[in-house]
This record gives sequence, structure tokens and C-alpha cells, in this order.
Amino acid sequence: MATLYTHQDKNIRKTWLLMAVFFAVIVGVGWFLSYYYDSPIVLYFSVGFSLLMNVGSYWFSDKIVLKLTHAKLADEIQFHDLHNIVENLAITAGLPKPRIFVIEDPVPNAFATGRNKEHAVVAVTMGLLGILDRTELEGVIAHELSHIGNRDILLQTIVVVLVGFLTLLADFFLRSRLWGFGGGRSREGGGQVQGILMIVGVILVILSPIIATLIQLAISRKREFLADASGALLTRYPEGLANALRKISNSSAPMKVVSNATAHLFIANPFGAKALHGLPKLFMTHPPMEERIKALVGN
Repeated sequence: MATLYTHQDKNIRKTWLLMAVFFAVIVGVGWFLSYYYDSPIVLYFSVGFSLLMNVGSYWFSDKIVLKLTHAKLADEIQFHDLHNIVENLAITAGLPKPRIFVIEDPVPNAFATGRNKEHAVVAVTMGLLGILDRTELEGVIAHELSHIGNRDILLQTIVVVLVGFLTLLADFFLRSRLWGFGGGRSREGGGQVQGILMIVGVILVILSPIIATLIQLAISRKREFLADASGALLTRYPEGLANALRKISNSSAPMKVVSNATAHLFIANPFGAKALHGLPKLFMTHPPMEERIKALVGN
């Protein structure tokens, strides 16, 4: 019989499987470009540049996200209950108490960010605080603390680096083809096998950013399932989070301040539930609420 523990283990395995596929795509693209240009210099430069950009973004991730979402530090007196819930659950989870922020938005939502557990941030909207009771809010906070405890921030950063890397390589390759540079090996006339290899390589490079983005979204959905299960284990009351997700899903309006760059961080899609109708599951940043609730309480 499936339990929250089996759901957690299953999602951990699936996440690492997706990461393995991700790395396989990168190795394939990198090998092809090294072969095509007959020089590893382009690959080294691309990797270094991509890492530099993304590590910089990761280091300042909390400041960037808080600025983008217009989040403000939650006053300990005004938001005493919120601070109390976060502190108690952080102690239970064995984590340092994260900084707490609120967002002046009527749409119920929440997110966690920061480069590690020592520099973590939890932010909730005023809309969330207005509709949830204490057990439901505990479920949401436990979910966000689970993202911190499960090191989702680190994993998401790795994924961002890999997606940026692949996109950079694909863009460089397409531009060099447009300008007529490179491809020394392709002119050597290595026969039919080499021709097929070149065609497969070109297709792989062109499609790799799309493949990478789909894998990124799949990993994001798996981490949401895992955080749901971990959060329920933390509170020992899965109905609290399930009820919170039901209330959040009833809000169809998009948040006032939202972007594609931060959408995957939130506990629910910030663009609104109605906007997802008819959208293929592959392109969703979050799994359907019905599936998340079913995984928590079985109905």
C-alpha cells in the first residue's frame, strides 16, 4: 500500500533519473560540438561563461527573487503567529529559522528561496494568510521548509546552470552556421555514417534547449510532490496541507507581480489555475492540484 514515505522515495528516484537524462543530453551536445569544430576551446569557454552567470545569480538569488516579487520583511509583532509557526516547524525540521517575508497580494501563494539553509527565505502572500487556518498554514510552511531541507534550492540551481549551458551552446552553433564558420570536419567527406552523425548532431543541438526546458519543468513538478510528502511528514497531518491546496486552487486570478523566472518557486502556479486549462502537462511548472491532494490523502 502506497504511503507518504513511498511517494517521497519514488519522487527522489525519479528526480535523479531526470537529472541523469539531463547530463546525458549535455554530454551528447558537448561531444558533438567538440567534434564539429575540432576544438575543445569553444566548449570550455561556453561552460565557464554559463557557470559564471548562473553562480552569480545563485549567490544573490534571495535578493533577486525578493525584489522581483516586491516582498517585504514580516514584522515580528504584526505577524507574530506566522513567526511562531515558522520557528516551531524549523526547530522540528532541524533547520535554522529562515527570514520571513510577506507579499502584498490577495492571491494565496508562498515560496522559499536562498542559496542554502543558513541563508533561506520563506515568503507568503497576504491572501494566503487571510484564507488559511493555523493547521493549513502549518502545512504550507512545512512544504516550504521541506524545499529548504531537501536542498531543492541547490538542485534548481544546477538545473538552471545546465539549461543555460545548453541554450548558450545551441545559440552559438546556430549563429556560427548562419555566418558560415566552423564545421571543418563536415567538409572532410567521411562518408554516409559521418553525414548521418552530422544530421543527428545538428538536430540534437537545435532541440536540446527545448528538451532541457521540459526536463527542468519535470524536475520542478517532482520536487513539488516531494516537498508535499516531506511537509506532511513534518507536521504529521497531511490533511492540513491538502486543505490548504484546495483553498489555494479555488483562486483563479494571477498574482499582481509574477514572472516566468520565479513561477517555479511558488507552492502553486502564480499565473492562476484557470490559465492552465488545456495546457499540456509537459509545459506545467507545477503538477495538477488534484494529483497533489490525492498523493497526500488518497482522494
